[in-house]
Order: sequence, then C-alpha cells, then structure tokens
Amino acid sequence: MSEKLWSGRFSEKTNRMVEDFTSSIDVDKRLYSYDIEGSIAHCRMLAKASIISDADALALIEGLGLIKREIERGEFRFDKGLEDIHMHIETRLIEKVGKVAQKLHTARSRNDQIALDMRMYLRDETLNTVKHLVMLAKVIVDLAKKYIDVVLPGYTHLQRAQPVLLSHHFMAYYEMFSRDIDRFNDSLKRINVLPLGSAAIAGTTYPIDREYTAQLLDFPKVSANSIDAVSDRDFIIEFLSAASICMIHLSRMSEELILWSSTEFGFIELPDSFTTGSSIMPQKKNPDVPELVRGKTGRVFGDLISLMTMMKALPLSYNRDMQEDKTALFQTVDILKKCIEIYIKMLPKLKINQETMERATSKGFLNATDMADYLVAGGMPFRQAHGCVGGAVVYASSKKKELHELTLKELKSFSSHIKKDIFKILTTDQMINRRKSIGGTALKCVKAAIKEAERKLKIKMD
Repeated sequence: MSEKLWSGRFSEKTNRMVEDFTSSIDVDKRLYSYDIEGSIAHCRMLAKASIISDADALALIEGLGLIKREIERGEFRFDKGLEDIHMHIETRLIEKVGKVAQKLHTARSRNDQIALDMRMYLRDETLNTVKHLVMLAKVIVDLAKKYIDVVLPGYTHLQRAQPVLLSHHFMAYYEMFSRDIDRFNDSLKRINVLPLGSAAIAGTTYPIDREYTAQLLDFPKVSANSIDAVSDRDFIIEFLSAASICMIHLSRMSEELILWSSTEFGFIELPDSFTTGSSIMPQKKNPDVPELVRGKTGRVFGDLISLMTMMKALPLSYNRDMQEDKTALFQTVDILKKCIEIYIKMLPKLKINQETMERATSKGFLNATDMADYLVAGGMPFRQAHGCVGGAVVYASSKKKELHELTLKELKSFSSHIKKDIFKILTTDQMINRRKSIGGTALKCVKAAIKEAERKLKIKMD
C-alpha cells in the first residue's frame, strides 16, 4: 500500500477497498502529458516569482521530462494506491530528484491542477474535432459536386414529397456539420480560461503570476473567481452538448444510408469494405457502420445526461463526484472521433444508383404542388388551387395514373385555368429549376451554395 502524500492528517492507512474505489488512475492517466506540461509552466512561474530558486526549477523540469519519456516508453508503473495521475507524477518526481520535488505543489491544489489538465486536454480535442469536421464537410461538398444534377424524391413524413437534387440533399448535411464546427469553435472561448492559481478554493497567499502562467500555456484568459474555477465543469458539459448535436446529425445521415441501401429503396450501395455479412444468410450485406454510428449516439447522449445529473446538486466548490467527469468526456471524445473518421473514409466510396433515384421521382404525385402553383399563376387563390389539385390526385389515383399521365381534357375538367403548357410545368426538370428562391433546390442555387461552401472550407483548412 503506497504512502499518501497527504497522510499526515490520518492515524490509519487507507483501506485497500477504499483505494480501489477512489482511484481514478485507470481513467485519468491519459492526461499525463497535460499534467506534466502544466507542472512545468507552474514551476517556471514559481521561479520567476522567486518562490523557488532557478536551480530547483531546473531540477524539477528535468525530472518531469524524464517521467514523461518513461510513460511514453511504457516503463512507468501505475499504482491504484496513488489515486490519480497527479499523485503518480509527483511521487515519481520525488524518487527522481529527491525532496526538492516536494516544492512543486507550492501555490496549487489538485483541484485547480485537474481543472487545468482537463481544459488543456479538451482544448486539443476540440481543435481536433473541428479539423475532422472540416474534412467531413469537404467530403460532403465533393459528393455534391460529383452528383450535381442527380435527382431523387425529397421526403416529408417519410412520404415522397417533391423532387430535389441529390446535391441539394448532401448540402443539407454540409449545413448541419457547419453549425457543429461553429459550436465547437465557439466553445473554445470558455475552454480557454486558465484555472491554475485558484488553489483549493480561495486562491493562494504566494505572490504568483497567473498571467505569466497563462502566457506559457497559451491561455488568453485567466479565471476571475477561484471558487468557480475549481468547481466549473460547464466547459465539459458544453462540449458534450455540442458532441450530442453532432451525433444527431451523424445518426440522421446513418438512418438515410441504411434506408437508401435497402432493397426497398435501392438508391445507394454501401462499399463492401464498410459492410458485413450474415453468419447464416449468404446473400446479406449489412450496413453495420451506419447502424453502429446510430447506436453509439445514445451513449454520447448518456454521457451528457450523466454529467449534468452529477453537477446539478453539487454545492460549491470542488466535490469528489466531479472525478466522474472524465469517464463521460473521454468516452464521448473517443466515440465522436471514430464516427467522424469512419464517415470521412466511407462516404466517398458510396455507389449512387442514379436511375433508381430518378425513376422514383416519376411516381407519387410529386408534381402536385407545381400544378397548384400553376393554377395560382393563372389567377386562382392558393387554397382553391390546393383543393382542385387534391381532386385531380384522387381522380388520377383511381385511374392508376400520375398527374402528368392524364390527358389535357381530363385535367381541364378540374379547372378552366389549365392549358396545354401545364405539361411542361409538371416535368422533373422544371420542378427542380423553377425553385430559385435562396436556399432552393434549383441547379443554379445549389451550384452557388457549393461554391460558397468551398470558399469557407478553404479558409478553415488554411
């Protein structure tokens, strides 16, 4: 059983069961590089403020560097008795450089130390998430360009509604992921706040220079309240919230890929390298990747709810409950990263069944709204036109025909406003390209949207 660095207050050793129960090292050891980087900056600040000598600072910094290399080589021994990554590094530092290592924790607490580690870790992971989302957005824009003029039915209530360009459909996902990028970027404002120097709760009596530490660690802002600094986990909740919304977008795309790849739709074929087979049915080609992305979305939601539930009733300031924040955050980071990365690789390999998509636009009265708009252009109020076309749909359905398959005489029986030119209006090409309003599915609009997206992505990638 390891000797605790805080054991002076206690007359009994910690029960082994308590050590196992309270230990977080299995989870937080992934923070080692941030803990060491933060300790080095803290050490330099202590020396600059003449709280420790330059010689002591040099010895501490060298020792911390040795420990980092030990961990990276897999030579570092982890012990649950030392609870967390902070205690592991400090204990090993004492073994490396002697009693001078006991000076490193001057003017700080594990409370502001872990808050620092988490902010540094999450800053890197947020930037990494943004980078991958930009790559995903580019993949989607490239797909829109590749299939710029392919037509498919657009759906509402999972019923065929109106024809749209496949490129327009893809660009809808570009918009979703663009908002995700903005959300993650915006969250960096609240992540990038230095908590170190807040100590346990009340700040410190030592003449520390927090601005200097912030400069060393590239934090543009220093926390304004020591109590809030050690008890704040809003920045993690915000990341989990943004991640949950992003996973919603990935899950919605997954659902469509699953539907579209089914025999019932037949719009796309997923690449063999991103699908699996059945152990009993030789013909099966299962969309396991999008299904798993859809399934993992629930785990990310769970992490968000878990952390919000944990934080909702905690009195200020730090409480040990907050140790559980890392489990939720790390899982979400890992899931989100994998889901984005696998979609970046999979989406370019989709096979689009263009003929099947276009054939589907000829059935289901997708031109009913256009017929109503035609009547409105001829002077009929829209509600009257709506009812008139509804009657035409009922009639055409009884004849097992589409609206454009009716004769002019049949169509004129519903309104004297109908002329021969209506058949041109009812074509898929016209239905697409007459929708020129900003954000519409007209080819001209989609090309402009793609061009603007490419401009924005170039800025983000540079």
